[in-house]
Amino acid sequence: MRYELCASQDLPQGKSRAMEAGGKKLVVYHLSDGFYATQARCTHMFASLGKGKIVEDKCVQCPLHRARFDIRTGEVTEWANFPPGVQLLNVVRGEKALETWPVTEEDGHLFVEM
Repeated sequence: MRYELCASQDLPQGKSRAMEAGGKKLVVYHLSDGFYATQARCTHMFASLGKGKIVEDKCVQCPLHRARFDIRTGEVTEWANFPPGVQLLNVVRGEKALETWPVTEEDGHLFVEM
């Protein structure tokens, strides 16, 4: 299904915004080559990626344990590594990619296909 998110001008390049579509919480990102959407929670300990940081115009970094995910594909680029000792938890919580959805821009509005 296709859901309208917001006006594209409401999400400046280099920024992200937590939203909801189709009953799912997601984060929409505006990168240099377009708009993307991922699930809203980190797969490590479920911290909000809406509070995450966009790194190098390609990854979102979790604000809790610094796991990084490729925004375009959802793949893990760096697993949780902070604070020291969190690696012990990683033995139990293995790497897991984010769910992603395509975002299109039409007539100044953003839409997600889920």
